[in-house]
Amino acid sequence: MLRIGLTGGMGAGKSTVSKVLSRCGAVIVDSDLIAREVVEPGTPGLAAVVDAFGTEVLQDDGSLNRPALAAKAFGDEESRKKLNSIVHPLVGKRTAELINSAPADGIVVQDIPLLVENGLAPLFNLVVVVHVDAEERVQRLAQSRGVPEADARARISAQATDEQRRAVADVWLDNSGPEGSIDGEVESLWEDRLVPFARNIQSGSVVRTMPALVPADPEWPSQAQRLIARLRVLCGGTASRIDHVGSTAVAGLPAKDVLDIQVTVADLAAADALAEPLASGGFPRIEKIMGDSPKPADDDPAIWAKRIHGGADPGRPVNIHVRVDGWPNQRFALVFRDWLRAEPAVRDEYLEVKRAAAAAARKFPDYSSAIDAYVEAKEPWFDSAYVRALTWADSENGTP
Repeated sequence: MLRIGLTGGMGAGKSTVSKVLSRCGAVIVDSDLIAREVVEPGTPGLAAVVDAFGTEVLQDDGSLNRPALAAKAFGDEESRKKLNSIVHPLVGKRTAELINSAPADGIVVQDIPLLVENGLAPLFNLVVVVHVDAEERVQRLAQSRGVPEADARARISAQATDEQRRAVADVWLDNSGPEGSIDGEVESLWEDRLVPFARNIQSGSVVRTMPALVPADPEWPSQAQRLIARLRVLCGGTASRIDHVGSTAVAGLPAKDVLDIQVTVADLAAADALAEPLASGGFPRIEKIMGDSPKPADDDPAIWAKRIHGGADPGRPVNIHVRVDGWPNQRFALVFRDWLRAEPAVRDEYLEVKRAAAAAARKFPDYSSAIDAYVEAKEPWFDSAYVRALTWADSENGTP
């Protein structure tokens, strides 16, 4: 199952995006609708609210008088917590029921207005943010919902900022255009990314790209941090640390558009225990690659072992290297990254090696042969770079 978090500021048009995704075949789980459902007349939720706040929070027909409840529940912190303690568990239970009833190979989209504010982004395979500038949202709220301007501004200012939403957004949808103009972009997102993503999770397939260098992308670090947050949830306490490593972790260095993330664990048994959680979370294991390079010829191959996972998301290729704490490959990944960051001359030297390796890879039309050529072309340089990097790390100016 692929789980998508959908969010955006008040008046940005989440419901519009949700409707398009529903037409495409997504299972929509709307938090606002559920919050209303659990306190409808005759429900245990409404009975609990009345018991806590009195019959004056009811309309004459027995339904919830929301303004009256708001006046009571949001007047002080204790009352707000009391209301949340009633409603939130009911919403959580109903949400779980809807998700569990969805097809195992389905795509579930959870529409959550406060996804960012509540720190829920790492729980999803992908987060989609619908954006409209605040001033435009104020006008829309006034025109379509009759919300007074001062009230609209107050509500918007109480929500997450655009910067906070960008930090968690895997997909940023600009809904500033006229009605219906975003539909095609949402449909393309469904066909080109969400459907293949869900299919790859079901089949245990990873996304591979040919080893071609691209200019450094300033978004790589933030993309890596979103992946690290998800991996922390999936790995739990099994991972002692999770780091962005490799060329994409070095500012300004052209690289393959594939993020490298290192998950550090206590031993290989712990690495193997993560196989299923990572696969179900969108990071299937790649069985073919189990060792690391570089490694000295006289070194014990066993302590260079690792487990590697790829990404099922066609929009973000990734390698997840699961390595044992303190083993040479685990340490070298961190040292090599920091060495390149600290030494511009070495960074330039490595870039020339990478360019030659990419040229060697271009001779092959298939991924397997191309990546083998790419790795083989870099290996002679790494024979000396391995020692140089560790010498640098152990020097007085390095970072052991």
